[in-house]
Amino acid sequence: MKKLSLLAIMVLMLGLAFPVEGASDLPESHGFYEEITYLMDRDVLQGYPDGTMRPDAGVTRAEAAIMVGRLKEFDDTPRDTGFPDVPASHKASGFIAAAAEAQLIEGYPDGTYRPENTITRAEMAFILSRLFIVPFRADVSFTDVSPKMRVYEPVQKILAANITNGYPDKTFRPNATVTRGQFSAFLARGLEPEFKNDATIADSFLRDKTKTYVYDTEFGIERHTYNYVPSRNGLEMGFIWSIYREDGSLLTDSVEFETHEQYTFGLPYSESYTELEYPVEVGQAWYTDTLYAAPREITGTGVTVETAHQTFTNAVEVTVATNSEFMEDGHVYYMVEGFGEVKSVNLDGTVTKELIDVE
Repeated sequence: MKKLSLLAIMVLMLGLAFPVEGASDLPESHGFYEEITYLMDRDVLQGYPDGTMRPDAGVTRAEAAIMVGRLKEFDDTPRDTGFPDVPASHKASGFIAAAAEAQLIEGYPDGTYRPENTITRAEMAFILSRLFIVPFRADVSFTDVSPKMRVYEPVQKILAANITNGYPDKTFRPNATVTRGQFSAFLARGLEPEFKNDATIADSFLRDKTKTYVYDTEFGIERHTYNYVPSRNGLEMGFIWSIYREDGSLLTDSVEFETHEQYTFGLPYSESYTELEYPVEVGQAWYTDTLYAAPREITGTGVTVETAHQTFTNAVEVTVATNSEFMEDGHVYYMVEGFGEVKSVNLDGTVTKELIDVE
């Protein structure tokens, strides 16, 4: 028997790896290349026997169940699913049965699952809102999603979790088909902060979720770190911003999210307040959602503000008037794209919060 050289063995190994790292129809220039390869590395997503990935083809309901099942490490042993159109002989029967038992997927009112149908964005929203923990909700402002729709709450969740941000025309398009590449992006955003950074509106004020922001506040040094917290005090949490004191002890957890209408900061399972209303223009005024809060107004744009971290020349100045009825002292704070709030100053000039470092 002829022995293979080391080079030949390496070539064979590379050939076997080709469908995973180099699908013939997945160039590095593809918009979802990184998300797809990330899921392939985790064995959540696989290509086809012919070496293709077909990233722009619609993802079927069977394929969605398979991806979710691999992610959750469900048992894929073929078995009865309870759906008349998914027999045990179906290639996805094990994952479909397991995902249905875990209440991550559901069938149609007639009892069928329709595994070869492509999933819609509405169906995707239901799956992802059940798959990932989201301890808060974002106000949905999409023109084609109303509170009367069953999909409204799932969309609230995945919007708040930076899994989606809809389309630039402020639509969500719930009936549109989801491609394999898009579904990969949605899953990747649910799993990794790096990919959540991509699900933002244009000119976003959200902070980079892969960095730690350090502030000098009136209560001491605070370090804000985006991390995954399974639960806190008996409550499910998921990905949140945790605020730590200088000694490393936990001060609290916080949430930050943004829609086409506003930027919001708050606490999980608790109150939140709007730090910016869009469009960002002088004279824009609003009340926050909390009970004890005075009205806010944008009083400057393109403002230069100095912080210990750096001098910003594109800050938005927001003025909060003194209002004894709402138990809030007057102050001014500054918001910067990609940094959120960078400085807060009382009307007497006392600095109460200032960004001092980004790590």
